[in-house]
Amino acid sequence: MISLRDIDKTYAHGISKTYVLRKVNFYVAEGEFVSIMGPSGAGKSTLLHLLGMHDSAWTGEYYFLNHAVHKFSKKERADLHKKYIGFVFQSYQLLDNLTVYENLEVPLSYRDIKRNERHSLVCDILDRFQIVGKKDLYPNQLSGGQQQLVAIARAIIAGPKLILADEPTGNLHSDQGREIMEMFRMLNQMGTTIIQVTHSEQNAGYGNRIIRLRDGWVV
Repeated sequence: MISLRDIDKTYAHGISKTYVLRKVNFYVAEGEFVSIMGPSGAGKSTLLHLLGMHDSAWTGEYYFLNHAVHKFSKKERADLHKKYIGFVFQSYQLLDNLTVYENLEVPLSYRDIKRNERHSLVCDILDRFQIVGKKDLYPNQLSGGQQQLVAIARAIIAGPKLILADEPTGNLHSDQGREIMEMFRMLNQMGTTIIQVTHSEQNAGYGNRIIRLRDGWVV
């Protein structure tokens, strides 16, 4: 599903530059559950955002479902993301001017799904995450944990082929975190490919492989 070849990511500082990712090479097969681990500043979140096609300022080759992403325009990458990828942001990235219900409906609007079917899917996910009572609230009316649940629900609602999750249980209490990881495992068993960034060895244990980063290198 994913192949990265000699990926470099740098930030310029005057005439010098700092490498955030360096000669990153790896392959992720469809149906895998992979964890990216490493110390703070290792490049984990940077790599996840690159995989999610949010970042275009890098060099190397990135193939996703046989598409040469490194040759795509910004719009083509955005279209590919919307069609196949669900992303759980560490900082939630919910739309402040939309209610919980409307935030959950956004990914469905990118697909050819009829309005009544969208309504049914949103209601199902609200029930599944036990947030029915929050559907008319705005993100700033929710706690951090509640926003995290909405962000995860939004990432999976459209049934993406790939879920990218940046510390998905970081703001959840232990029982909620365990439930989310069990849900990820179930989705993976049903065929969804999952790549998560995590500091938790316990969460990494839900997957089948760990990619470790240090100072931008795969170690």
